[in-house]
Amino acid sequence: MTALTANFGQLAVWRLDDEAKKFANWLLIWVVLANIGFVAMWFSGAPPRHMDIIYAGLLGLVVKRMPFLVRYFAFAGILTFSTLKFVGGLFNLDMSSLLYSLQFFAEIKPGNSIDYIAGAFAILIVLVVAWKLLRRDSNFARPLLIIGAAAAVVSLAAVDLWMGKDMRGHYFRAAPAGALFGSATGDSGFAARADGKRHLVLIVVEAMGVPRNNPEMSKLLFAPLVDNSAVKARYDFRRGTAPYYNSTTAGEIRELCGRWGDYYDLLKRKDPSCLPAVLGKKGYDSLAMHSFTASFFKREDWYPNIGFAKREFGTDMMKAGAEKCGGVFPGACDRQIPKQIAAKLKAADKPTFLYWLTLNAHLPVPSGLNLNVDNCERVSALLKAEFPQICRQFAIYHDIQVALADEITAADFPDADILLVGDHMPPYFDRHHRTQFDPGQVPWLYLRRKDQADKDIMPR
Repeated sequence: MTALTANFGQLAVWRLDDEAKKFANWLLIWVVLANIGFVAMWFSGAPPRHMDIIYAGLLGLVVKRMPFLVRYFAFAGILTFSTLKFVGGLFNLDMSSLLYSLQFFAEIKPGNSIDYIAGAFAILIVLVVAWKLLRRDSNFARPLLIIGAAAAVVSLAAVDLWMGKDMRGHYFRAAPAGALFGSATGDSGFAARADGKRHLVLIVVEAMGVPRNNPEMSKLLFAPLVDNSAVKARYDFRRGTAPYYNSTTAGEIRELCGRWGDYYDLLKRKDPSCLPAVLGKKGYDSLAMHSFTASFFKREDWYPNIGFAKREFGTDMMKAGAEKCGGVFPGACDRQIPKQIAAKLKAADKPTFLYWLTLNAHLPVPSGLNLNVDNCERVSALLKAEFPQICRQFAIYHDIQVALADEITAADFPDADILLVGDHMPPYFDRHHRTQFDPGQVPWLYLRRKDQADKDIMPR
């Protein structure tokens, strides 16, 4: 009897050890491996993932008794979902918008960014390791171990939620129902200046955000214009901020059509309420310029539907003399476009609404590639030392504004009002850089041409 009891005891220990080993295999795959790349970025900053952690754990419990290939493709699927959700969070895109945007992936050059290369390599490593680990048995069945698995998943999700507590509001910024609307074109008075006596120039600056508790950045943001005596002699200034949601195209709709939303519904219909169409009815010619390709986000299709009579894109600008600048989004060099804008306005035979969407400040801004950012200490030695990525981006802003100031102060530059506004805050990956910007506002600067007919002086 004693021997029989001992045998049963040994069997129980063996079974417990076997179950524990399966449980450990499961934790290693569905809690550790599925999240390790994202967890590694907790201390630098990342979008919240607590629900993605729970989804991965639940999926792991469902498929743990299934064949190897089913488990592997389930793992690869949840990793893909988590990665897409992560990228969407960085760029303030919901999943539907992100998936829609994937059709344009062939037009960009992620290989020009070390960040994207490193990310792709990390994902590949995880998938290779998963191929090996998922061959191990992880089909544990003891109720207490299942409870333990759930507890491990929920605990990791809770830690993720806590780690991102100071970054709430920085990610997944979709306009909620009833969100108070604001725009630079409306709030500045820019749109109301369409009296047929002057041109109107709207410049939406890629990834230009409102500095937050950073005096150096606040001082530099519009310095080439507001600190230029020749510009001050010809223009009155007004500055402000506008709320933003989502990414660049949503920023365009905000400024051009005066509403929250995106361009999807404009692919098949016209919107006569958008600013280019409204100005067209007042006798204005209209031209949209963008330094990238015409097909990206289908601007060649919806720009005409909001009233733009003419469109020019990166290839047109380079044919007109602009150099090519590299980056993830290679296109025309923004610093050379103000000269083309001035030439078009000087040649215009009627009042013109000219819209320009810039390109080169799109993150990440790499070194080299003709972007003129390698010596960004020329803009600020402090930014170079403390925020090198922001320094490179501010070098892009600086060069655009210096070129613009040179053109708009020329003796033969025609009467024009100029409005610059950001589309969205810079979606920096790491907390150190990202928290230097207001998560909900973008800046604008309105340069209102002084003339004898206007007796009212704008506040500065």
